Amino acid sequence: MKRAKLTTAELREFLDEKVELYNRPGFIENDPVSIPHMFRKKQDIEIAGLFAAVLAWGQRKTIINKCRQLMEMMDNDPHQFILHHQERDLKPFLEFRHRTFNATDTLYFLEALKWFYENHKSLEDAFYLRDQDTVEKGLDQFQQIFFSLEDAPHRTRKHIPAPARKSTCKRLVMYLRWMVRQDDKGVDFGIWKKIKPAHLVCPCDLHVDRVARKLRLIQRTQTDWQTALELTARLRQFDPIDPVKYDFALFGLGIEEGWK
Repeated sequence: MKRAKLTTAELREFLDEKVELYNRPGFIENDPVSIPHMFRKKQDIEIAGLFAAVLAWGQRKTIINKCRQLMEMMDNDPHQFILHHQERDLKPFLEFRHRTFNATDTLYFLEALKWFYENHKSLEDAFYLRDQDTVEKGLDQFQQIFFSLEDAPHRTRKHIPAPARKSTCKRLVMYLRWMVRQDDKGVDFGIWKKIKPAHLVCPCDLHVDRVARKLRLIQRTQTDWQTALELTARLRQFDPIDPVKYDFALFGLGIEEGWK
């Protein structure tokens, strides 16, 4: 099959086949999504998923190991730890680092999450807005809420990007995919019901971006938030209800099949 000469119908059929191939439980073990899959409680899944998504930078094996270490530091009970930890319990986190995510960032995440869960039952509330066509404004809202504490360190802001700053927000929209999408495949959780799968935006990481350009799904020369919206709009032509399921296809073609 020639990559550059597919009709719309052929391209949809091709991508649907790849979704079926890669959206399966076997995908979980070697992916950061395995971290929230360690848990059953909704809030534990949300918290573990947020850390796994934010730390999803570099080799997947290293990401998973670092996230497991972080969960162990929270006694593998993240929601209860965040709500009830004492000052002395935070000492081990002073040594935690992954790439540019350091102890300052970790401690602020714990503080911000404690404040939020003392006032809300679910992180979905931080992302949810009524009457939204995409999650764009919800992502902007989440950043504003997350950094609303007076002692929010400026350096930590880079770990929670926002569309307002033109970022692709690739890790956060991946997180939203995990929390919002629901099917019978077992990878995504579907535990958030206010945000609809139709409102999700496709994570536009390096592999997805390259494959999407090969398939002529992206025309923009740069890769930014508008590029993610452009890609998602194209994917909605194939499935307007669940466009981001094609993330499995594009990512799989890049990682597993080596498309460059």
